[in-house]
Order: sequence, then structure tokens, then C-alpha cells
Amino acid sequence: MTRFTIAAAQYPIDRLDSWQAYTAKLTRWVETAAAGGARLAVFPEYGAMELAALDAATAGDLQGCLGAVAGLIEEVDVLHRELAMKHGLHILAASIPAAVEHGFVNRSRLFAPSGKVGVQDKLVMTRFEREEWHVSASVPLRVFRTELGMIGVNICYDSEFPLLARAQVEAGMELLLVPSCTDSRHGYWRVRLGSQARALEGQCFVVHSPTVGEAPWSPAVDVNRGAAAVYGPPDRGMPADGVVAIGTMDAAQWVFAEIDLAGVADLRAD
Repeated sequence: MTRFTIAAAQYPIDRLDSWQAYTAKLTRWVETAAAGGARLAVFPEYGAMELAALDAATAGDLQGCLGAVAGLIEEVDVLHRELAMKHGLHILAASIPAAVEHGFVNRSRLFAPSGKVGVQDKLVMTRFEREEWHVSASVPLRVFRTELGMIGVNICYDSEFPLLARAQVEAGMELLLVPSCTDSRHGYWRVRLGSQARALEGQCFVVHSPTVGEAPWSPAVDVNRGAAAVYGPPDRGMPADGVVAIGTMDAAQWVFAEIDLAGVADLRAD
């Protein structure tokens, strides 16, 4: 399969009052992506931090919020695996803090309809992650062989460092997923420009999925700015500006785009 539809989430951080509310929200989002014909649904960086609202004891406590959310990773992953299998689509779950010996890592998981899962941790940490959140970098950098094609993940800041995506391209990557969480237009544009540059350099498609909206109750993801998009290289057979599809800034929505990875192969061959 080379031609398929992608859904990129502009995902709002909500104040949920129960696990059932989270299950209902995620199920609704995945059902909407599937109804739109998506074979791949991409959620943003740190979208799972909305789960901190379920633990009132950690309200306002950054480390407590991280620990509370990290403690739910198994249940979150079971839900994503079930939804991927039920709807026959690949899902890049919103990244989540995963507990390790020295604190936390920032972990994305790619779920396949077969039930298989691939894990990519963030490699380059922002200062606030490293100094305030005590979230550490983790390796290795991976490329996932799927029935859709060769897929890589650069989590937010990772997309601004070209040698990471270059290594994935050299390993055969055709499609790069960039989940992000940025609290200003400056941050959004850094990730957007990085994503478009990676599409140009790698002659590949790049999917950008951000968190959106305000969550003043959260010490981690209180302000979220961005627009989801699918980018390609501004080259023959592609949009002149490289923008295949893009959403409305800061709105909660799916952005759908049909891509054909055969176009990637043609550009690289030429």
C-alpha cells in the first residue's frame, strides 16, 4: 500500500473527571479518524498529561502530575491497542512520561492493527524538560516497518535537529511523524519549520500533530498553541509550498490528508 489517508490531531487538553471520560474522549477521536478514512491517526506530544486531572492529590504539583500519569501507561496502552485493532488503523498515541530509574522519559508508542507496538522515546530534551521536569533523553532512534511503509518519529524538539531525521531517511524512512506540545507561536513555528525542512531534506512526508487550548489547572500543559499539518517536499507532483493539508490555528480538530508514498520513491529516484 502506498496511497492512504492520514489524520493529524489538533488535540485539546481537557480537565477530565474520570477514566471513563478519558476512554470516551479517545474512543470518539479515533472513531472520527476512522470514519474519515484514515489508516493512520497521529496524536501529539504530552497529550496524555490531561490524565493528571484524575488525581486530585497531585493538583498543581508538577512531579506529582508526571508520576500520576506515568502510573497509567499500561491502561492507556491497552486502550490504544484495542482501538487500533477494532478500527484497523495505525495510531501514534499521545506521548506520555514513562518512569525509569533516574526519573522519566518522554515516550511515543505506535500501535498497529495487528496489535504490535513500537516505542520511540524523545532524544533531545528542552531545558524545561531536563531542568524542571527531570525528563531525560533516551535512545535508540528507530524506524518502524509497517504495512503502510517505513515510519519514523521525531518528538517535538527532535524535529529541529536534522541529523536525526537524516539517519532515519538513510534507514529507509518514508514518513516522519512529529507530535508536539508548544506553549507559544514561537515554539509552534520552530517545530513547523523543522518539520518542513525535514520533508525537503529527506524527500518524505512529515505529519505534525500539536496539543491545543488552555488548561490552567495543569502545571505541565497549561497553554498549547499550534496547527496540525501534513507536509511534503515542495517538488514535482507536490504542493508548491509543501503544505499538503493544514488546520486552523489552535482549533480542536482532525486534519485529514491523502498521501502516496510512491511519490517519495519517484522523487528520490530522480
